[in-house]
Formats: sequence, structure tokens, C-alpha cells
Amino acid sequence: DAAPTYQPYNIERTGENAYRITVAVAGFTPDELSIEVNENVLTLRGEKAAEPAAESAQVLYRGIAARAFARRFQLADHVEVKGASLENGLLHVELVRNIPEAKKPRTIAITSGAPTQALEAKAA
Repeated sequence: DAAPTYQPYNIERTGENAYRITVAVAGFTPDELSIEVNENVLTLRGEKAAEPAAESAQVLYRGIAARAFARRFQLADHVEVKGASLENGLLHVELVRNIPEAKKPRTIAITSGAPTQALEAKAA
């Protein structure tokens, strides 16, 4: 990203396999935001619609940025976007990690190589 401090964000763990990315998008409407996932890359974009110039007001200082942005996040394998919401200028993207059973680690029981009966037969 060209401006790493623009569009600040948080990444939170909300459960064992649940996460939330929260991005500050004050001034953007839901129609001006887009969310896309392509090959484990989550891209959040914002594009402000051009505001018509008011004839009665002249901007003396513009400190509120109204520029477009794109934020990209590399997702781990098996992470899916479950939903998104916009609340009080914050875009919340809910993520969940669903590891297939075949990919989960499993415990293998260890048994002894010699059966107990064979030892008893030799002792007699």
C-alpha cells in the first residue's frame, strides 16, 4: 500500500477459529466499499463518489481525506470470509478457519510389539 498509515486496522481473534478485521472507513457508505477474496488474498476497497461543489461554501482547509484506498490481507489456508458489517465508520470483516478433518493433526496410539501371552508361554 502506498500509504501504510491510511485506513488503520485491527486484527482480533474472537474465538478458537474465528477472527475479525476492523478497518476505519469513516465517511464511506456501504455502496462505496467492496470486499473481494481471490486466491487467499482479501482485498478491501473504498472509492468515494465525487461530491458536487456547493456554490455557497468554499473549502478553506481540507483535512479529511476523501481518497480511494485498497487494503490487502494474506489469508491463511482454509480461512473464509463469513460476513461484513459497517458500523460507526468501522468496517468489520468476520473470518473463520475451517480445517478439513483430513488436514487436522491426529494422535496415533502406541502399542507394545510383543503380546502378553507369548511372554507367559516362554516362562512356563
